[in-house]
Amino acid sequence: MTPADAPRTGRGAAFGPAGKGFVLFLALLLGSVPLFGLGFVAMGKAWITPEYSYGPLIPVISLYLFLREMRRLPPPAPQVFDRGPGIGVLLFGLMIAVLGNLMRIPDVVTYGLILWVAGVVLVVFGFDRGRRHMLPVLHLIFMLPLPQILYWKISIVLQHISSVLGVWVLQLANVPVFLEGNVIDLGVYKLQVAEACSGLRYLFPILSFSYLFAILYRGPRWHKVVLLLAAPPLTVLMNSLRIGVIGMLVDAYGPAQAEGFLHAFEGWVIFVLCVGLLFLLAAGLQRLTPDPKPLSEAIDLDTRGFLPILGRLPLIRPSRAMGLAAVLTVAASAAVLNLNTGTVRAVERANFAYFPMQIGPWRGAPLTLTPDVSKVLAADDYLDATYTAAGEATAVNLFVAFYNKQTEGQGIHSPQVCLPVGGWEIESLRPAQVDMTGTPYGRFAVNRAVINNGTARQLVYYWFEERGRRMTNDFAAKASVMIDAVLTGRTDGALMRYVTPIDPSEPLSAADARLQRMMRATLPILPRYVPF
Repeated sequence: MTPADAPRTGRGAAFGPAGKGFVLFLALLLGSVPLFGLGFVAMGKAWITPEYSYGPLIPVISLYLFLREMRRLPPPAPQVFDRGPGIGVLLFGLMIAVLGNLMRIPDVVTYGLILWVAGVVLVVFGFDRGRRHMLPVLHLIFMLPLPQILYWKISIVLQHISSVLGVWVLQLANVPVFLEGNVIDLGVYKLQVAEACSGLRYLFPILSFSYLFAILYRGPRWHKVVLLLAAPPLTVLMNSLRIGVIGMLVDAYGPAQAEGFLHAFEGWVIFVLCVGLLFLLAAGLQRLTPDPKPLSEAIDLDTRGFLPILGRLPLIRPSRAMGLAAVLTVAASAAVLNLNTGTVRAVERANFAYFPMQIGPWRGAPLTLTPDVSKVLAADDYLDATYTAAGEATAVNLFVAFYNKQTEGQGIHSPQVCLPVGGWEIESLRPAQVDMTGTPYGRFAVNRAVINNGTARQLVYYWFEERGRRMTNDFAAKASVMIDAVLTGRTDGALMRYVTPIDPSEPLSAADARLQRMMRATLPILPRYVPF
């Protein structure tokens, strides 16, 4: 009998007689539930939104890819001695998940989940064999919602690209159109290319599909790379075409064409067209090969033999590494359950409803955000007021958005992201030092932006107030939230923004001086509403 013919039931084998190995594997899985519970809840909430409604399909597809790999590869080796790297990956995933629970940030917990799954695969099969099953594990990333800060930045970029290309499509069709920011002006109707029209809700599932498509495609590796990389530009182009078609229908038949069932139906049509174009691209790539195959043969959709492979799951043999993995996982879950991770330290503060409208020479008028803007902002409290004063050339707007916690999906939206949506273009943006000596804030840096919309120009100062620290970088502000969540239990913060119009007859320095006079008047009051 050759080693290849020997029964694969040795002490280190991946599979063997059913028994305590399977029980140990179940304990490993069940023991992880409390640890990753926060992430599971967040994914469930994301999956009921249009952008991530495909999410529940991703684990099923990953299982399909795993079974396909199991069928394609030879049986696992009779002895497995390289489980150590799997323990290392699993431990790293557990550390990330525990940290995410401490910070109450579901995104971090779900990243730990992916690492933990990779570690489990490497522990069961050993590193040499397990690394060949990482493609199905990597596919699980597509079930995770993007962090909010990345979601908004990507969404704004895609909105702008889709707006420009959509207007180009309309111009090709001789439709009179004017683009102002992300607003397509058709004369009788203004078509807002909002976040829902950015193309993100098509980009995520198409990316997942192209990843799956590239794996199942039988052909040279560079063909697979082309299929994978084609998804983003294809999605943006087709979404722009969709916006252009909506504009044509609005121009021909009225504003009702931009809303309701037809709008949603056009979205599904674009998704199906994207998938169809990927198939056409694959067929075209096949024609470049010396021995081209029909697309039905070039795509491996064979599912034969999957049930016997699933039937081998109870035959997982126990190992010391798996036992250690189960102990570490259960210990991490127990630590999370015993820590007071559900409490965010509350701060005492005054409500902005009581913010004074008369501050020295400055007299203010409060403003109210529209419901759709307020929903996107998702602030716990906000101040939006325009102040004027005798002797000042123009008014100054003070806007503050306060968040009790900036975890579990809540968080500040940077003006750098939001300004282009309103049609304002950033003419210049750089950090600047302001001297507020004599106020609780002292000297600190702000983001100083000059923005324009047609002939109108404004000067903007903004920063992120993070528990007594002034920050100008939104990524650094988010990192500070994670650190303070662990060290102090506080995750509150605010966006602080001062805006004034720039009169055509005044130098820019005069607008700077006006903003800073307003800041000097209001900053002594603000700590009561945005605590240090």
